[in-house]
Formats: sequence, C-alpha cells, structure tokens
Amino acid sequence: MVLITGILGQLGYDLSKELTKRGVEFIAPSLEELELTTEAGAKNFILEKKPETVVHCAAYTAVDKAESESELALTVNGFGTRWVAEACREIGAKMIYISTDYVFGGDGHTPYEINDEKKPVNVYGRSKLLGEDAVSMILEKYFIVRTSWVFGINGHNFIKTMLRLAETKNKINVVNDQIGSPTYTADLAKLLADMAATEKFGIYHATNEGFCSWAEFAREIFKQAGLDVEVDGIPTIEYPTPARRPFNSRLSKKSLDEAGFNRLPTWQDAIARYLVELKSKNN
Repeated sequence: MVLITGILGQLGYDLSKELTKRGVEFIAPSLEELELTTEAGAKNFILEKKPETVVHCAAYTAVDKAESESELALTVNGFGTRWVAEACREIGAKMIYISTDYVFGGDGHTPYEINDEKKPVNVYGRSKLLGEDAVSMILEKYFIVRTSWVFGINGHNFIKTMLRLAETKNKINVVNDQIGSPTYTADLAKLLADMAATEKFGIYHATNEGFCSWAEFAREIFKQAGLDVEVDGIPTIEYPTPARRPFNSRLSKKSLDEAGFNRLPTWQDAIARYLVELKSKNN
C-alpha cells in the first residue's frame, strides 16, 4: 500500500489517478489527519496505517510568501519531512521525497548533476534542502526526486495564469533569463509510480525533456492554444519578487538513465496533452 501526502496538490492528485489506473492500493490523509507542523501530527497517521511506501508530495510551496513566513516554511518542509522520514524508518517503509531545482544556486549554464553543490538562494530552497538532508540521513530506503516548474490539472500553475491573462491582454511581459524545464505532473506521476515498485533508491532529477525560458514557455502555450498574444521577454531585474529565483534551473537526467528509468516526454509535448486535459475538464 502507498500513502500519498498532499493529495490536493497538483502532483499528489495526478499520482492518485495514476495509481488508480494501475490498480495500486493507496491512502491519502487529509490535512487534519496528517499535519506537518507538529511531530505527532506528521507521524501518527503513518504509524497507524503502516504503508509500504510513503510519497511525500505535501509541502509549503509559496515561494515568495516563504520569505516572510520563513519559520512556517522551514517547519513544514524541514522538520515536517524529518518527522515523516522517522515514521517511515520506524515501520520500514520506503519514502519518496519530492524536492526542487531551488536547492541549487542557479549559476552557470550547464545542467546540475545530483551531487553538485547546494546553494539555495531563497527560503523555500533552504527549507526543501533541509528536508532532503533529513531524508538521506534518517533513511536507507529513499528516493529524492527533484523537479521544476510543475503544472497539473488540480491547482494553480503558470499555464493557467498565462491563459487567464490572455483573456484580457494581447501583450504580456515574461522573464527571459531564467532557464529550466516545465514538468507535467501527470508525466512525473508515472515515473513516481514506477519508482515506488522498485528498490532503485537514490537521488533523481525528473522534469519534462528540454530547456526553455519562462518567456519561451509562455510563447509555446499561446501558440498551442491558438491565442494571438505577444510575449515580450524581459530580464529578471525588471520583474522584482520577494524571493530570488535561480537563473539556471537545468537539471541533468543522468541518474534516471543509469537506473533504467524512462525520461519524461518533451515539455512541448506535455503542454499539448495538458491543454487537451484542461479543455475536457472545462467542458
């Protein structure tokens, strides 16, 4: 049996759909049943249900808000993850921890390898790195899966924001000097389900294939959606946010290849399938 934390989020929701498709039994605690700000809240449900695998999707993910709510972000993503890992150790469960490109500093132009230096530039990245450190220190049976720029059917994301803006604007400014990879949570969910069925423990990077800037991402969204919206690429300095973002979020997939896991499809292909899913949901 698999336990999914954060089923109301984009990834948790798609993972529940993927496991259902595969006939894999899973449980998904509510926010009240598994609460990551106290040790008892984070552990008791897991200790009671004794799953074979815990996929820890739940997290504090408000990147800008984390700058002013650092204590909460560090508690949920750092201590909360530690308590989940300790519960997994107690019952002998595997743990899959979802992490982020934000654990890196964003320097240079080459894709980050799994063991490259961690240098988070914002509170959110620091909090997720605390979680990574806890998982790798406490457990032997773990997967740490770093991803980036996620979009899924259940929740807010960049694609939905762009489509909403297109309803009232024919020209949009989008940053063009942050480079990374969009990730469709339906594709990532398949990989996580594959991983859960193995003992190929370790650290992995998992995003849709290919790299782009946020501006290129936006242009592709409008192109595929058939919308006539001009995207004006601007430097990050012209779009200040409370949290700094890494300029380079490219992630190397070498560890996926070495373990024999399939890479995800291209990000352009992912957008096409996502738009179809979005349309069918809205009809």
